[in-house]
Amino acid sequence: MSEVMSPRRVCIVTGSSSGIGAATVRLYARNGWNVVVNCSRDTVPAEAIAAECRTLGVDALVVKGDVSSDADCRRLAAEVEARFGRADVLVNNAGTTKFVAAADLEGLSAEDFQRIYAVNVIGAYQMSRALTPLMQRHQGAGIVNVSSIASVMGMGSSIAYMASKGALNAMTIGLARALGPAIRVNAIAPGLVETPWLQQGLGAERYAQAVEGYKARSALAAVITPEDVADAAWWLGAGAAKTTGEVLLLDAGLRLTRG
Repeated sequence: MSEVMSPRRVCIVTGSSSGIGAATVRLYARNGWNVVVNCSRDTVPAEAIAAECRTLGVDALVVKGDVSSDADCRRLAAEVEARFGRADVLVNNAGTTKFVAAADLEGLSAEDFQRIYAVNVIGAYQMSRALTPLMQRHQGAGIVNVSSIASVMGMGSSIAYMASKGALNAMTIGLARALGPAIRVNAIAPGLVETPWLQQGLGAERYAQAVEGYKARSALAAVITPEDVADAAWWLGAGAAKTTGEVLLLDAGLRLTRG
């Protein structure tokens, strides 16, 4: 198979057919990068995002694949190599959860933990491993893991989700040690992000209450948008040349808790 070397830098974003992932793909495309849009199920939204990016004059590849499957991760890496011959930034955004109140200990099974870890932790590891050989070919490569404030504040959709994001933070630091100096590895820990995914998980009433409560407690009186997370993923991926092993809290000052 002949390799095509793209003169443009390439960003791969997992779980990028909507929400944070789609916003990140759009931002990299607007800045002239070729992009890879990944989805695990329905390709129609992913194709729509890719088409939108192509109107900006860049190339966009859609790859359907489940990051919890190592075979899918390695196939995605092979498709990126065949299409572009390079990979410069990987944003591990794909994630899953189960909405269970923290006090409801019977609401989570071992299988729930295993499913959530398979995507949120193992999936990020497998994607990083699959793309490392390709990313090592060019200076300035970076991996950005999308974590959550749940990992440091013990709050969120479920204890399994909180724990998975804590593991992702630890893995970020470990990978930063292992892959430097060729590849920088950082994470973003957003607070409450306005997405349809969260609204569906909480239900309209609980979602509205959560948004208002978050605004009331955060120092900036705001919640986070997908575009806010994309901005951080752009800086950590395309810039931040001397930053690695960091977990960036993006919480509008929730941890400061207004009095």
